[in-house]
Amino acid sequence: MPYTCYLDAFSGISGDMLVGALADAGAGEQPIVEAIDSLGTGAVVSFEKVKRNGIGATKYHVRAEETHVHRHLPHIVRMIEKAAIAESARHNAIAVFRRLGQAEAEVHQVPIEKVHFHEVGAADSIADIVGACVAFDQLEVANIVCSPLNVGSGTVKTEHGLLPVPAPATALLLKNAPVYSRGPALELTTPTGAALAATLAQSFGVLPPMKVARVGYGAGGYDLTDQANVLRVLVGEPTGADEALAVSVIEANLDDLNPQVLAYTTERLMEFGALDVALTPIVMKKGRPGNLLRVIARPEDREALAQIVFAETSTLGLRIYPAERRVQSRSWTEVETQYGRVRVKVSSEGSYAPEYEDCRKLARESGVALKTIIAEANFAYLNRTR
Repeated sequence: MPYTCYLDAFSGISGDMLVGALADAGAGEQPIVEAIDSLGTGAVVSFEKVKRNGIGATKYHVRAEETHVHRHLPHIVRMIEKAAIAESARHNAIAVFRRLGQAEAEVHQVPIEKVHFHEVGAADSIADIVGACVAFDQLEVANIVCSPLNVGSGTVKTEHGLLPVPAPATALLLKNAPVYSRGPALELTTPTGAALAATLAQSFGVLPPMKVARVGYGAGGYDLTDQANVLRVLVGEPTGADEALAVSVIEANLDDLNPQVLAYTTERLMEFGALDVALTPIVMKKGRPGNLLRVIARPEDREALAQIVFAETSTLGLRIYPAERRVQSRSWTEVETQYGRVRVKVSSEGSYAPEYEDCRKLARESGVALKTIIAEANFAYLNRTR
């Protein structure tokens, strides 16, 4: 049974937190230990039950001798190719390292083959990435969804000196992913954790519809006072229920704009990816009539759409806030009418609606009233489903 795994990174994500969380959710610890042994890095791994701010969690420990050996990507790939692990885990682990290598290469402006994996290529990070991929395979996870990532704040000490959080490689890896900063001034999302999430997660957002079968908590290195420093994973079967999407809502009150400009702005916003745009008449201060412009956007499109509102309207400020959008699962079918073919959208609950653009096209071509075309399409669909 293929499962969905949700990574709830409210306190960030690191490689050891992910392996610990998956083991806590039921992934076999011994297969992970054996997989790491087969890499030949000399690392020894173990699992410990701990608490983080009162929450029981599993801490994944990696013990390896200090070494100044710098591994290159081809060397790491050969190690993984020779390891005694399932092919799917091998493929995923190599993909994660390639993604990490690309980020490091861009940060240091060198070819990917010349990147020295000083931190991420160390034995403990190899054990983290391979361990996580083996654990996903153990749990039969076929789909991974990740929450918005808490990256932390402040600075982090690296071999390149003191760097801002998120570290340069982490920032590149999380390009187009939803991130935020909350809590103590610490690095909460590491390059290894970012690489695992960016490579393996099919999407980022809120908890997807599922029947939860397992829950696990992976402990971070710090035991914080104001938050449980854990990564939570929820593993379950997809239910086919309503889809839940994280969205951004962009709003502006407008009282001095030509209606033609408002209509054009709405068109531009839809062209650039807005999920929906609405104009609501309102009465503003001093009794002036105006319009509330509300844009529903994917988080990754938020900034581009906000800039369109600034460019096309007279507003000097916007309200932007997160929201959750529920969408019923739906499918398409086609019906034949005497005027031509019309697509019909059908929801999981049985609601249906003829596609407006199809009906509009047939109305223009035939000279028949649009309402007649819509009625014909509804009639054809109902006759087909009886």
